[in-house]
Amino acid sequence: MARTLTWDRGPEMTRHREFSMHTKIPVFFCDAYSPWQQGSNENTNGLLRQYCPKKTDLSLHARDHVQAVVNQLNGQPRAALQWQTPNEVYSAALVAMAA
Repeated sequence: MARTLTWDRGPEMTRHREFSMHTKIPVFFCDAYSPWQQGSNENTNGLLRQYCPKKTDLSLHARDHVQAVVNQLNGQPRAALQWQTPNEVYSAALVAMAA
């Protein structure tokens, strides 16, 4: 289980306090213009670019295609997750939160 989480500084992270309150996982933010501080995020971006080059307009792709890419990436084991898939880690976190 994650002990801490490091997020990028995007506007989608505005509810980080609520996340920390519910999960008891402290959230830290990367320094601006320091992508090396968010290794797994950069790795995921690299994996995504195998399917969609940088600056690809995802609205040009069918929803089914985008969902297939999401399913493929979330079903791929990752070293950073002790060779579990993101789906497995997320499911375990949901079970732990419900307990």
